[in-house]
Amino acid sequence: MTKAIILGGSRGIGKAISDSLATMQVDVFAASKDNIDTSDLNSVKKFLDEHDETDILVLNTGGPDPKPFSTITENDWNRYHNQLFLGFCIILQKIKVNDGGFIFLISSNVIKEPNEKLIISSAYRAAFAEVFKVLSKEYAQRNINCINIAPGPINTDRTQQLIENVKEFEKTLPMKRLGKPEEIGNFVKAVIENDIKYLTGTTINFDGGNSNYVF
Repeated sequence: MTKAIILGGSRGIGKAISDSLATMQVDVFAASKDNIDTSDLNSVKKFLDEHDETDILVLNTGGPDPKPFSTITENDWNRYHNQLFLGFCIILQKIKVNDGGFIFLISSNVIKEPNEKLIISSAYRAAFAEVFKVLSKEYAQRNINCINIAPGPINTDRTQQLIENVKEFEKTLPMKRLGKPEEIGNFVKAVIENDIKYLTGTTINFDGGNSNYVF
């Protein structure tokens, strides 16, 4: 049976992806923070001792609370360097994704439009997106898809925390609503279920037309 490992699979976008894949012939392991904390490299290494091979891998983790640049501490930088960048790098070095498989990165729209309130996230998510793009060429030789999904305003707990008045914010959006986590889950399912293999090394801006950038 096809195996899938979904990091951050117990809530939000990760759970939506886990739920969608569970409707297929896929053995889904929806990892929570209790299973792996990517900010803790020992936790990452322990996880990889137990989970070293998969057909589908979803790299997904939460981000830091908004902070002005002047208040970011050295501990903040170190923690999120691991959580958003180094932890993922180690996972890709150590875990075997079987030929013909899929790797999805759940990043953020801040990789294209940096946010002054989310400087740490903007920096480290963009840095890992570059690594992921480079590696996509290597994975393509084994028919492994690498797709970076960059969500914009999606209706998750994190979005509710970041936005003070969600109802008023929704009025500013082109579709007048937040995206549904299930929409991302169904997109991932559709790519896998329909074996869409030529879409790789790309970033999907999942933001309901809210972004201003072209590429």
